[in-house]
Amino acid sequence: MPLQGTPTFALQPNAERVALATNYITDFNFLNQYLPDTYEKEFERYGNRTVASFLRMVGAEMPSNSDLIKWAEQGRLHTKYQLCTTLNAAGATAVPQLFSIADANVGSGAIRIGQTVMISDNTAGSTLTNKGIVTAVSAIGAAPTITVAYYEANQNVPAATNCSIFVYGSEFAKGTAGMDGTLEAEDEFFDNKPIILKDSYQVDGSDMAQIGWVEVTTENGANGYLWYMKSEHETRLRFDDYLETAMIEAVPSEAASGVQAQTGLLTGGSDGIFFVVENRGNVWTGGNPTTLADFDSVIQRLDRQGAIEENVLFVNRDFSFDIDDMLAAQNSYGAGGTSYGLFDNDEEMALNLGFTGFRRGYDFYKSDWKYLNDPTMRGDLTAGAVNGLLVPAGSTNVYDQVLGKNAKRPFLHVRYRASETEDRRYKTWITGSAGGASTSTIDRMEVNYLSERAVCTLGANNFVIFQA
Repeated sequence: MPLQGTPTFALQPNAERVALATNYITDFNFLNQYLPDTYEKEFERYGNRTVASFLRMVGAEMPSNSDLIKWAEQGRLHTKYQLCTTLNAAGATAVPQLFSIADANVGSGAIRIGQTVMISDNTAGSTLTNKGIVTAVSAIGAAPTITVAYYEANQNVPAATNCSIFVYGSEFAKGTAGMDGTLEAEDEFFDNKPIILKDSYQVDGSDMAQIGWVEVTTENGANGYLWYMKSEHETRLRFDDYLETAMIEAVPSEAASGVQAQTGLLTGGSDGIFFVVENRGNVWTGGNPTTLADFDSVIQRLDRQGAIEENVLFVNRDFSFDIDDMLAAQNSYGAGGTSYGLFDNDEEMALNLGFTGFRRGYDFYKSDWKYLNDPTMRGDLTAGAVNGLLVPAGSTNVYDQVLGKNAKRPFLHVRYRASETEDRRYKTWITGSAGGASTSTIDRMEVNYLSERAVCTLGANNFVIFQA
């Protein structure tokens, strides 16, 4: 029998903006002589309700003292163009062939006279290739052209509109001049801006002195019989979660958007992890990769990117089970149930039906991501569901604008605003005239929270997001 639709999990928020009758017992009857047997301690029916932990596991935090964070990432070392068009048909052996680099992103060609190149026809089903020497190049400008003299007597490449050309070396005759021209290193520059996050909790001074019959507790260990302590601690825990989930989900506001028109945030938003990976990284769609062939396609994509040796897969429950089933299927005795996991189970030990990782070309470690499972957050979504995120482990070299030099940074890290006089990593302060504060005549305690931060996703081409 499948799980029934009712009863299901509750999504009604426990936190309320005002004190309602549902927060308290209201059936006191002094005409009843019998005292009810009550459980004083609050039962934690949802376990640990916080979802933050991801960035603490894979990233770091460091200060920044600017409204804009910029960094540079290395470009490719070698030269290859994929969208090349032949401008003349293949002719006699000694007749060179003219190619136009049709890629709209290429403003000037990096191929020089004397370099040796390989040319491949990308037409479906074609096996035509040639190798030759570049004999002429056009001036800098849009759609640069090169002229190639072939080594082969048979000029195979036809008048194709989809050729790849890459440089593999050079060759010069005796007594000739050296290479004409030089190449400058090319970096790609990226930036992000921090966002300000705020929250607060208020309680009247009289309510702070009111004892309750329920002994409350929270995930950070707060306990006692004062209800406001629970609400204040839960506000703090909720704000801690938002510090992480905002870095995951943030998006920049577009021109003429409602954010810019209605809120006064002319440059609102920030580049969150999901936004960056969806736009500059690798996206897997159409369900989870459940076979080795599926993962082989991911690995082949990683080969074309940074080829980071170790990677961590942060996945939801379904994706985690799919990986476990895929790895279990590699055991030839798995179908019979005789072995699993480390393949040394016996009848008196608990059967371990899960795997923590595997190696296939690269090392992949698997970790459950609570944020993707929690039904009050990403869990149980249909549209826009994310099943997992592949994050490269380790660090990368970048040019830090603040330090003015190359520095090692984790692929994921958070920059918070700070200076010698102001640290906005995590600010909290109390105002009012209760709870030890004496800043106003209002008989209230207000706890304020503030942070200003942004996440930097370096080398987004090495990340993979798995969408449903």
